[in-house]
Amino acid sequence: MAVTIKEVASAAGVSVSTVSRAFTAPDQVQPQTLQRILDAAAKLGYAPNPAARSLRGGRTGSLGLIIPDINNPFFPPIFKAMQARARRQGYTILAADTDEREFDELETIATVSKRVDGLVLWASMLGEDRLRELAAEIPLVLVNRHVEGIPELRISLTAGISQAAEHLKAYGHTRCVFVNGSRPELERGKSIRESFEAHELSLAELGPYEPRFETGVHAATLVASGDATAVIAHNDLVALGVLHQLAKLDVKVPGAVSVIGIDDTLLAATSTPSLTTIRISADEVATQAADLLIDTIAGRGGGRVVEIGSRLIPRASTGPAPR
Repeated sequence: MAVTIKEVASAAGVSVSTVSRAFTAPDQVQPQTLQRILDAAAKLGYAPNPAARSLRGGRTGSLGLIIPDINNPFFPPIFKAMQARARRQGYTILAADTDEREFDELETIATVSKRVDGLVLWASMLGEDRLRELAAEIPLVLVNRHVEGIPELRISLTAGISQAAEHLKAYGHTRCVFVNGSRPELERGKSIRESFEAHELSLAELGPYEPRFETGVHAATLVASGDATAVIAHNDLVALGVLHQLAKLDVKVPGAVSVIGIDDTLLAATSTPSLTTIRISADEVATQAADLLIDTIAGRGGGRVVEIGSRLIPRASTGPAPR
């Protein structure tokens, strides 16, 4: 059985995260500690994947992108933009999705990591120890998941959510619903709750559900039976499900209920009515993710955190609260 990073950490008398840094960012580890870790790894026969890959014949020339759900229209433009960025630096992109399941994520990582020089993991469902083990085996960048010592691309929704709350308040809304499609370890739900509370907007919560179109359909029926006049959805896909079902129920948008999404996908601008949403720039996400991973492969990633922002794009799905 292969030696694990936990066994190396135990033998060296350090944490898993310190072992991870020893292999991914050795300049961040005290020389005596680093030598102790290297000695323990050598004694146990532990070798991280980059070393093994080098022995097998060097770089693959590919970067891995593992995302939660390729059916979400937010992700194809990111894949396309990341592919263009990587191509200019001599790489191709190998993409796969996990269907929002932890077991599928593990299997996908095991398959893809053999064929790439590094991985971008989007909103990973894996535990911190497993992610540290992975970061010790292959250059790794996390998106919207923080683990100390692992490079991260963080998408901050703070500005966009605050603008959304201001937007609804200016239209006279006071009773809002959040359709929650996020997991507890992600910050999206917490940011929405805090921002709406700061703007003195009441916020009922539905979920958490899976972040899919069908979730919005289900949630819309509950919204229609209540007294809320505004909905903010986990993402555009959920918001489009809300719009679809409200139309079937003959609930006017924005006459009776205003709806806001998050992501600003192509469908947000083309839906009926067009969807007010919080924009996350696919080009910026793709560029920063590719550059950070390439830097990490070259040993320059360290534990860097790169943050990109967001902003509200008002469209026809929001308007004055009904009198």
